Amino acid sequence: QVTLVEAGGGSVQAGGSLRLSCEVSTGYIYARYAMAWFRQAPGKEREGVAAIGSDGSTGYADSVKDRFIISRDNAKNVVYLQMNSLKPEDTAMYYCAAGYFSGYVLSENKYNYWGQGTQVTVSS
Repeated sequence: QVTLVEAGGGSVQAGGSLRLSCEVSTGYIYARYAMAWFRQAPGKEREGVAAIGSDGSTGYADSVKDRFIISRDNAKNVVYLQMNSLKPEDTAMYYCAAGYFSGYVLSENKYNYWGQGTQVTVSS
């Protein structure tokens, strides 16, 4: 059983920053999981934002590259998403996801476990 709990969402003005966190509870070794953040805005499909492999390799969607940073703390079973220079178009429900595979991808099909989501709202 794997559970993911996100935190850190909220409302912020454009140009501001937020840091999301996702705590993972698992009977397996957390460090072996690939982790990712996805988001879904109203009326839009869910999209991959950032991912990090068990080896620490990372990948980002073009829309957030150079603004968002994904990281993980394997001692605490937590993955973070530092979001800087936020824009109104970043407004969405953000979801944490975990998958037991090597490397990382931004495709949701590879991720078996999902959190409930945390809302991020960016006002202009």
